[in-house]
Amino acid sequence: MKNSAGIKTPLVMAWVSNLMFSPRIESAARNLGFEVKLIEQAADLLGAAMPGSRNTFMDRITHDAPAIVICDLDDDAIPWEEWINWLRTASSTRRIPVICFGSHKDVETLKRAKSAGADAVLARSRFFSSLPEMIQKYAHRVDDEALAKDCLGDLDARASKGIEQFNRGEFYEAHESLETAWMEDSSVGRNLYRAILQVSVAYYQIQQDNYPGAVKMFLRLRGWINSLPDVCKSVDVAKLRKDAYAVYERVLARGPEGLNEFDQQSFQPIAFANRVDD
Repeated sequence: MKNSAGIKTPLVMAWVSNLMFSPRIESAARNLGFEVKLIEQAADLLGAAMPGSRNTFMDRITHDAPAIVICDLDDDAIPWEEWINWLRTASSTRRIPVICFGSHKDVETLKRAKSAGADAVLARSRFFSSLPEMIQKYAHRVDDEALAKDCLGDLDARASKGIEQFNRGEFYEAHESLETAWMEDSSVGRNLYRAILQVSVAYYQIQQDNYPGAVKMFLRLRGWINSLPDVCKSVDVAKLRKDAYAVYERVLARGPEGLNEFDQQSFQPIAFANRVDD
């Protein structure tokens, strides 16, 4: 779901099956303007994939791009320790905050959650008494108003150069130009440059026949491009998002052995919305 500015509503993902707890989490999150996705058992996230399917887990998590994960440590239907560890050991997901709650008597489980990489681990009573404050404190939430305002501005000259290089298929050079623009911009609108440079790197990895590198960049990309409005600094982000994800699906279909035969004609140029080129 997106708001009136075309920006995706932030998501709270809750690994919770207890019907006493999930309504309280849903109510608190929605009152703060978040969407909520409940994962009551592993299959709700992984589908028909095996419980230990790390690749499927990473694909689904980066697709949903939660602003925060809430985890019930007493939920035996979720392999939470393994999942938290996967979040923390991947560059595409390590920024996702995780807060957990459990019985105050089960000190060992609380310690395990902290060791796995949870950002905060609380006894159940304390967690629910401070739930809205915990969500506000830990959730990664884009400043929609600031982003919408920044997206009305002009592209940085180096970013414009990077897009020109991208459209010529010079993806390594495009990455260099866009990274400079991103590093020297302090506004929230800089996320546009980060998103485009990650598409550039993904396409470059395809050119280099590097299947793991390409998949890694596509997964990392989601966290940046999904938070952008459909048009930002006149760039047609919606089209870029659609094009990049279409390439990602073709990469997965090819697999590691078939990437060297990937049709690079499927790399579509970046387009501009509401702009007529001379």
